[in-house]
Amino acid sequence: MNFNTKVIHGGQHHESATGSVNVPVFLTSTFAQKSPGIHSGYEYSRAANPTRQALEDSLASIENGARGLAFGSGLAAIDCVLKLLNPGDEVISVDDLYGGSYRMFTRLFEKYQLKFTFVNFDDVSKIADVITDKTKLIWLETPTNPLMKLVDIKAVTDLVKGRDILVAVDNTFATPYIQRPIDLGADIVMHSATKYLGGHSDAIAGALVAKTAELGEKLHFIQFASGGILGPHDSYLVLRGIKTLALRMQRHSENGLVVAKYLENHPAVDKVFYPGLESHPKFELAKRQMRESGGMVSFTFKSGKKEDSIKFLEKVKVFTLAESLGGVESLANHPTLMTHASIPAEKRAELGITDDLVRLSVGIEDKEDLLADLERAFG
Repeated sequence: MNFNTKVIHGGQHHESATGSVNVPVFLTSTFAQKSPGIHSGYEYSRAANPTRQALEDSLASIENGARGLAFGSGLAAIDCVLKLLNPGDEVISVDDLYGGSYRMFTRLFEKYQLKFTFVNFDDVSKIADVITDKTKLIWLETPTNPLMKLVDIKAVTDLVKGRDILVAVDNTFATPYIQRPIDLGADIVMHSATKYLGGHSDAIAGALVAKTAELGEKLHFIQFASGGILGPHDSYLVLRGIKTLALRMQRHSENGLVVAKYLENHPAVDKVFYPGLESHPKFELAKRQMRESGGMVSFTFKSGKKEDSIKFLEKVKVFTLAESLGGVESLANHPTLMTHASIPAEKRAELGITDDLVRLSVGIEDKEDLLADLERAFG
């Protein structure tokens, strides 16, 4: 199947008892058995639920993986990946990443003797210098949150080929419509399905897709044993969102490029971070690795003043000042005060996450209304 067909039909089946086109929401905790241990494939909803199973099959299909798993949040999905590791193992992570991921790595899992090294992946060949015999996982975001850096996924997977090192990619910003990390050699794809996969700001959810059935089974055991599952109603909402993913991402990308070009030419704006601009340092990689450039845009002010970014954010009307991203509505965010506040100030400064940085999640509204809203906010 091609992608537009796959988001609707991939891994999906009409409900067997009634022929229902949409999977029902199975609001049940347990399932009747014919004899002890003899059942119809479902025993207890923490292990498997038909609604969640339909979503997980869809996730595997759209990412070209062997197995999908759905969690109660994106962080629950990351937690599951880290539980593959043992005390003493080392993780190499991209340095610019979601604040919640950084918080989990440093404040939760470091105390269990996992070592995290945060590095710039601009020159992938230099990553070989920090790999040791204890390195077991490389964690990537591309594009990164919030500075929209890109990582050459294939170059990273080629670098560690033949070693006992997993490569996991947070694909939240791009979605499988724009890039498919497993096709580029990655072992695990992670999503905050709250964002573009769900697409309507009405569910909190996370997702993993494993490249192989064996790895998928290991992750499923952790999901089952730890219990961070996604409930059936939210599973239904995310599955419904996936059906329009391709259409939405086309519009997000069209609007994102229009907004990025507008910002690049605005006299009050200093830097614009968007992979679809020729000024982006990894523009050629974006053309090679990504189908579109997505709807996430970040920018700074020429004044460099935090006050200017706050004033701007207080004036937007079509853009909503709120955390999160990836919904049909446009959102605006101040990373240092909101999504990335858990990253220490000195670390943010080192990365370039300045106090005047604004991150936009460009929605699917009419572009004329978005540009008019930005113009008013700058005024």
